[in-house]
Amino acid sequence: MAELKLVVFDVDGTLVDSQDDIVSAMATAFQGIGKPVPSRADVLGIVGLSLPAAFEKLAPELYPEHGETLVEGYKTSFMTSRKLRNSTQSSPLYAGALDAIKRLHVQDNVLLGIATGKSRRGLDHLLDAHDLRKYFVTAQVADDHPSKPHPSMLEQCMYDAGVEASQAVMIGDTSYDMDMAANASMASVGVAWGYHTVQTLQERASVVIDDFGALDAALDKIWSKTT
Repeated sequence: MAELKLVVFDVDGTLVDSQDDIVSAMATAFQGIGKPVPSRADVLGIVGLSLPAAFEKLAPELYPEHGETLVEGYKTSFMTSRKLRNSTQSSPLYAGALDAIKRLHVQDNVLLGIATGKSRRGLDHLLDAHDLRKYFVTAQVADDHPSKPHPSMLEQCMYDAGVEASQAVMIGDTSYDMDMAANASMASVGVAWGYHTVQTLQERASVVIDDFGALDAALDKIWSKTT
């Protein structure tokens, strides 16, 4: 019997393109305290971190006094936007994402997981909107763990799946995902369509892919080195 393997996906910037909602919610949060809104590039640069860590990185001088207000302002704006627009429209799946998930899911020795900076409420809503919940055996969120790149989320994914780090791979679009994988002693696949530059990913990832069609070969290459 083939050895059990685990593939863990990041969500924002990897499976779904949620940048418009994220940028809009960030703008609302900063406007709510009467402060300048960070640039779109700066906002997308912190996607993947937990909200407190994201705001602390975006506005370290404001965070001590306004951190909680910024977090709550973001959450309220994001939830309001979600009510106005269906998540399949506001956070659409990237091309090829669903097919890639299905291809991996039908393999008897491959389990799928999620490690995301989203809240549990946000992830649940997204999984239900896209009918993805059935594919994943474990889903870890920022509510329950330290922010990326701490390895806690991946360690819990591996524990839930019963898979060792040598047979697990993290797939993500940011340096936080790649560093988290390294901190968990896991290999990683960077995706070129997300929110961090390809150069940043190439410095950290085991391999970087340009589209989901290349994922299977990338995983086979990684796993061939561990057998």
